[in-house]
Amino acid sequence: MATRHQVRQSVVSLLYAKEMGSEMEQFSNEYLEEKKIRNDQKNFTIALYNGILDNLDSIDTLLNNYLGKWKLDQIGSVERQILRLGAYEMKYSDIDLAIVINEAVILANELSSESSIKLINGVLDAIAKELK
Repeated sequence: MATRHQVRQSVVSLLYAKEMGSEMEQFSNEYLEEKKIRNDQKNFTIALYNGILDNLDSIDTLLNNYLGKWKLDQIGSVERQILRLGAYEMKYSDIDLAIVINEAVILANELSSESSIKLINGVLDAIAKELK
């Protein structure tokens, strides 16, 4: 059974693939099967993915408000997807904000660069302070 961390990795990958223009329905089913994400974890993955897409405008607006001199379209795609996932979980789920930030930092550590880790941590931390 996949862990929640593996689910989050998959959501970032699916968001990235969609942004790069992949044919999503077939790709997502094959990808999740390859990663052995099934049953409840597959449902959780799809719920996160669809939730982000359904709320993309408000998530992107929120993130742009905290990116300072940057805009969301000026940062790397992987970083953008990690931020979207983090912002979505902070705003639309009941997961503890510290856990969301920690998961995003771990994802950034695995998938991105040192400077991206600092950016992601800083943006999500600022959002968490507002939402508390």
